[in-house]
Amino acid sequence: MKLTIERSVLLKSLAHVQSVVERRNTIPILANVLLDANEGSLTLTATDMDLAITEKIEADVSQSGTSTAPAHTFYDIVRKLPEGSQVDLETDAEAAQLILKAGRSRFSLSTLPTEDFPVLSSGDLPFTFSLQAEELRAVIDRTRFAISTEETRYYLNGIYIHSVEAEGGHYLRAVATDGHRLARAETNLPEGAESMPGVIAPRKAILEIRKLIDETKDDIFVSLSDTRIRLEFDGIVLSSKLIDGTFPDYERVIPTENDKILSVDSSIFAAAVDRVSTISSEKSRSIKLGLSSGSLTLSATSNENGSANEELEVSYSDGDMEIGFNSRYLLDITSQIIGEKAQFILADASSPTIVRDTNDNRSLYVLMPMRV
Repeated sequence: MKLTIERSVLLKSLAHVQSVVERRNTIPILANVLLDANEGSLTLTATDMDLAITEKIEADVSQSGTSTAPAHTFYDIVRKLPEGSQVDLETDAEAAQLILKAGRSRFSLSTLPTEDFPVLSSGDLPFTFSLQAEELRAVIDRTRFAISTEETRYYLNGIYIHSVEAEGGHYLRAVATDGHRLARAETNLPEGAESMPGVIAPRKAILEIRKLIDETKDDIFVSLSDTRIRLEFDGIVLSSKLIDGTFPDYERVIPTENDKILSVDSSIFAAAVDRVSTISSEKSRSIKLGLSSGSLTLSATSNENGSANEELEVSYSDGDMEIGFNSRYLLDITSQIIGEKAQFILADASSPTIVRDTNDNRSLYVLMPMRV
């Protein structure tokens, strides 16, 4: 293998694929990126056996071939090369090395046999549809913060994606919950997704997808079965196993009898929560909301730090009440409110509260209260 490639092009692609590679690997080949040079292009592939990313980029290939290289080391080298560099890559089969040259810099990287690199078969993916990148970004952003990190409840370690019929329309809905808060977002159901199974996309795949689609404006082509999902766009293919489990009936968690409505300026509320929570204990992060007609008082107390309170003018007229929340959870939700106003629909101090964005009827959040 022998080729020349722009440093910026190689760096961008390496940044995409190397993030899949775990820092600690019991299987040496999984620490490597697979390089395949052929007819004007270089294809890079990395995998952790559950998730794989492949990206095809332009290169001046003078000799086709394949090789592997330590993913993180390779990325760090290219990252530290001067901007505008031309990078020459060449394999030395006898020494089992990949030679990298740029200007006066020369590196020799140890390689492993390409035949050891695992080939992940995606199998038959019968359900295919496309989504606008903007829609997919929004759906992920509205829900990913609520993904559980508790490994024992593995079926909550991802976003549940499924088709629904609601309010006279058909939607592609995403739901995540960790038992303390729930986030639900949806977009119009794409053509081809009508009969798709409900699937749970794992956290790592979701985070990688979100990074990869950050700048693209192209449509995202999605293929899936009940065990795997594949996304294709901009010369990138991401393939991932899905979580083999049953997502709970989240509709049961969403209260329907809440009748107290609080409307508050989202940015002012978030800033006040952030200030007052400075006092709350590091462990609980608890904050109390005291409601009375036209007024909201935020307060926090801790034995170590003292106390704090702040009063806000709000739209509320449904009787006095006090309720406690985890301040970090409140901030996670309010950071997703794109409109000016956040609406809290409450019942009492011990029942789940619904939070909505008055400018976005496609998103809904549920937050469990806590004792303060």
